[in-house]
Amino acid sequence: MSAERLILLEEIKMRFSIMTAGVVAGMLVAGGAQARDQISIVGSSTVYPFATIVAEKFGQSSGFKTPVIESTGSGGGMKLFCKGIGVEYPDITNASRAMKSKEAKLCKDAGVEFQEFVVGNDGIAVSNSLAGQKFNISIAHVAAALAAELPNQAFGGEGPKANALNTWAEVDAYVAKATGTAAIGLPAQEVKIMVPPPTSGTRDAMGSLFMKAGWKKLGLEDKGYKKLREDGRAIEVGENDSLIIEKLVADKDMFGVFGYSFFDQNRDKVQASTLDGVELNFENIASYKYPGARPLFFYVKKQHVGVIPGMKEFINEFVSEKAMGMDGYLFPAGLVPLSEADFAKQIAAKGSL
Repeated sequence: MSAERLILLEEIKMRFSIMTAGVVAGMLVAGGAQARDQISIVGSSTVYPFATIVAEKFGQSSGFKTPVIESTGSGGGMKLFCKGIGVEYPDITNASRAMKSKEAKLCKDAGVEFQEFVVGNDGIAVSNSLAGQKFNISIAHVAAALAAELPNQAFGGEGPKANALNTWAEVDAYVAKATGTAAIGLPAQEVKIMVPPPTSGTRDAMGSLFMKAGWKKLGLEDKGYKKLREDGRAIEVGENDSLIIEKLVADKDMFGVFGYSFFDQNRDKVQASTLDGVELNFENIASYKYPGARPLFFYVKKQHVGVIPGMKEFINEFVSEKAMGMDGYLFPAGLVPLSEADFAKQIAAKGSL
């Protein structure tokens, strides 16, 4: 190891040791952690490609090392991020939904102070192979297809029973009866939908935007939407969205739920269902007309800024017109930029670091 690098590492250790709330120094000693001179980022698989592009540009132009990024899912990232202060804990976590109150409490209990940034907008796709039939459905269809239990099924009376809707034609008939509308005419095709794991922010957003909202469209008031079926119709997959695309291409009857950027980058292979009469596209996400539109986030550990080399510079690279703007380099990757007013709020938030 060069003398310059040794000096830098010792300087990092010193910075942590003199931070306020002597918690940091205690953690470093107790954990035996080694100082590092590279930003550590965890979290959302949806935000991962955007953060990776920024990290690579930052590493090429800033003089600092390229940040290390792990795709752990939003929930997994929050757990790691909020565990504590010190070099053994991540500096930044990406998220495809906002931090939950219980996660904020976890951070608070560990003495972690954070700043939220909104990266841009995204839309959750319900997608299938171009070789399959393009669906024009309601979010009520999504909820009815995925819920573990449903009331008022033809075979089971009024009370909630295990979901026995095995084809899209059966889902269509159920939704038509529940909502008092005409059936769309969906095919007698098996229901098979790949869904994100429970640690995923997309799973959380799907629960709110599709399952909960779809449940209400079905005229249901309880919380039955929270549990997904476990009979092989809802198929949990990991955080590797590229693998989902491969599986969709291999099975034209399979559907998958993932973020707009992955759909946008794979338009030559897959198509997105129209939901509630609204197509998944840039304009409908930006206007929030699309029912699966949502913001994307990253969270910065304030105590690590000025301690881990390059943190402030990385944030300046990410939260900038050249990255997040309409003509920014993240736009071709599928990021739907913020409005001018929302972007101005992110610029202002940098002042708190």
